[in-house]
Amino acid sequence: MRRLALIAFVLFAALLPQLRIIPEFWITLLNYIGLSSLVAIGLVLLTGVGGMTSFGQAAFVGFGAYTTAVMSGQYGLSPWLALPVAIAITVVGALIIGALTVRLSGHYLPLGTLAWGTAFFFLFGNLHFLGAHDGLNGLPPLSIGPWSLIDGRAYYYVIWITVLGAVTATLNLLDSRIGRSIRALRGGAIAAQSFGVDTARAKLTIFVYAAVLAAVSGWLYAHLQRSVSPGAFGLNAGIEYLLMAVVGGAGSVPGAILGAGIVTVLKDQLQNILPKLFGTAGNFEGIVFGLLLVIMLQSARDGLWPLLLRLAPAPAPEAAPAAAAALTRRMPAAAGARLLDVRGARKTFGGLVAVNDVSFHLDAGEIVGLIGPNGAGKSTMFNLITGVSPATGGNVSFLGEEITHLPPRLIARRGIARTFQHVKITPDMSVLDNAALGAHLRGGAGLVPALLRLDRREEGRLLADAAEQLRRVGLGGLLRRPAGSLALGQLRTLEIARALALDPALLLLDEPAAGLRHLEKRALADLLRSLRASGVSVLLVEHDMDFVMGLADRLVVLDFGVKIAEGPPEAMRRHPAVIEAYLGGVA
Repeated sequence: MRRLALIAFVLFAALLPQLRIIPEFWITLLNYIGLSSLVAIGLVLLTGVGGMTSFGQAAFVGFGAYTTAVMSGQYGLSPWLALPVAIAITVVGALIIGALTVRLSGHYLPLGTLAWGTAFFFLFGNLHFLGAHDGLNGLPPLSIGPWSLIDGRAYYYVIWITVLGAVTATLNLLDSRIGRSIRALRGGAIAAQSFGVDTARAKLTIFVYAAVLAAVSGWLYAHLQRSVSPGAFGLNAGIEYLLMAVVGGAGSVPGAILGAGIVTVLKDQLQNILPKLFGTAGNFEGIVFGLLLVIMLQSARDGLWPLLLRLAPAPAPEAAPAAAAALTRRMPAAAGARLLDVRGARKTFGGLVAVNDVSFHLDAGEIVGLIGPNGAGKSTMFNLITGVSPATGGNVSFLGEEITHLPPRLIARRGIARTFQHVKITPDMSVLDNAALGAHLRGGAGLVPALLRLDRREEGRLLADAAEQLRRVGLGGLLRRPAGSLALGQLRTLEIARALALDPALLLLDEPAAGLRHLEKRALADLLRSLRASGVSVLLVEHDMDFVMGLADRLVVLDFGVKIAEGPPEAMRRHPAVIEAYLGGVA
């Protein structure tokens, strides 16, 4: 049904310019909506999906517009040949700006985009070879063979075919291994890094991609207007572009077009209505846009597109991924081989010693329990092993290789997967996509194959393996459910499936049985035993003593960051130091 609706909409949009009853004014307005849509689509990816708020996208529109104005207007280059030049210059500029900007976090990130957006606006207005504040005029129109695209009705097709291409490429990107890593950024960088995602590279990728879409919009704008001046690339324009993404739905690609349409039409109509209402000329539409943004953030934070989707008939549930060629499996370590060796591990936070010179080991084919009272340093030890938190002292080795100072993504590449004490999933991603994030390192398709949808074979294998891990842990019937709709126990089970999708040699489980019912704990114990039998070793943090003592081969007991005992479960059950740590001294 939705596919038929989309086909009908595309046909209607294609025929619209041919309807001579549509005034030229509205065709022009549709052209500007298309130009704004390109920028807003980039902002959906950058802000709504990647979580990086940008007020500076208008500057990248200026990059595209001024580059083609100089190359085609001053040097006589064909506008079509000026496009790759504009994209190349924008990519270089975005890489330099993005390398500095995406490192910022919190309120510093939007402030940084405000700073460079304003700086480029004044730069455009003060460089004489760009025409300073007067800009550049007399640009050649786009042409196809002998036909010059001067008429707005003809130019309409160029703009909207470009928009359609941008929508298709962006949806392809989001529905891919690379897109999954980008969407996971909103669920927390730590979880993404722990499964091999280079988060800095992912952020820079979408920053550059959004800049390229803005530059293409600028290139189209320059040859539609046939002149360029800095007024169109200032801070106000940057705020309007962000408003379009927010109003339509910052997490939705179709919402970007809806938001661009609403804001563009409102701006045009308000410029006519408000001066008459107030009896004087002025840019009063800024006041209305400010109020609109506040209302949207209060009443519909996800934008208008999700509200419209709720009115549409519910889509039929998607089928589970079809069986595909199996992914390559990691060769298990020889039984009894030293897998993990922690020596003198130490972690301090200022004057607080969280882990105090702890040493222990884990051999291939073992399940080792890391236990202790709350605050004993167990989760901190997990963070030291997986590189989430750098060790203050000591060293950690895995299969004989020191990994103490490696970043989480490189440790994950060596075959260590983990879950978290506090569940870290991306709520608005499906259960299947969350699990498939664990298999990120088992794929290799990059950005271009994702944009062109050339990665389908690999993607099918990744999703099929993730679905198999979900069935393995008992979540096979929930593949397409939003992960945020699951209960806590199911979320912990989902984290285990995600970790298994990495195909680990060592699995670190942080309180996996918390929130599980009795039968679910029995199923989890059976799963862990089957993993041990298949060559996967397990390091387990758990407060349910019956669960861990019936499962572990050895226990390592921590108290206040110090190892107080180590040995078989039965011996630890009777160990005086362990009894005192859990129950306190005898009065």
